[in-house]
Amino acid sequence: MASRVAASNGGMVNGVSKTPFLIGVAGGTASGKTTVCRKIIEELGQHKVNTVERKVCILNQDSFYKVLSSEEKEAAYNGDYNFDHPDAFDNDLLISTLEAILDGKVVNIPIYDFKTHSRQPTTRTLYPADVVLFEGILVLYSSEVREMLQMKLFVDTDSDTRLARRVLRDINERGRELEQVLTQYTQFVKPAFEEFCLPTKKYADVIIPRGAENNVAINLIVQHIKDILEGKMLPPPKSSLPPRHRRQSDSYLTSRPH
Repeated sequence: MASRVAASNGGMVNGVSKTPFLIGVAGGTASGKTTVCRKIIEELGQHKVNTVERKVCILNQDSFYKVLSSEEKEAAYNGDYNFDHPDAFDNDLLISTLEAILDGKVVNIPIYDFKTHSRQPTTRTLYPADVVLFEGILVLYSSEVREMLQMKLFVDTDSDTRLARRVLRDINERGRELEQVLTQYTQFVKPAFEEFCLPTKKYADVIIPRGAENNVAINLIVQHIKDILEGKMLPPPKSSLPPRHRRQSDSYLTSRPH
């Protein structure tokens, strides 16, 4: 998979390659994961820094949706494709990209178009950073990904609030019809949340109720990241990290909600 990820030198400290501090931010659809990440970036003043020199950056799991076949794309247009299932993601590309990020390399991130259900021909460049916020509904689902994370967050927002946000987002930003949004939510989104996303809450180091509205939790995380950036809590060197082996048998959880 190495050929799918652009690489260069980066993340060097005193001539030694440094491993970025990788933080996973999970939670249900429209729970406020991206907003939490953006607020952290803003509180740290990183939104004013150009992308090449930024010390804290965001990586979205949504960027790694699979390239759909013509039949799958037709189903997606009709609201009959489950984008909330683990199999909806290109997990091989996701894993190889995370590995490259942890190696301090420059990576090319796919750009997914939710209106056309396809990847754009261009990519987004993610430069080496001290801290990477990796957010998505199933960030904590794969055991292989969890082993790479040095901190795990779960944004816990009321289901009614999440549904209301999703309806507005999908209609205003993605050109969906209300009936299609509600049908997809009841048929795919809600069941997938209960089966795949909610059980991963137990892996979280920090649970953030109410998302970005929870200033106390946000401030604690911001202070933790400041300690990392100021050298008070250095990310571990690569040599101290456990080897990342591909284990097909335990890549995903098999538990079901009770």
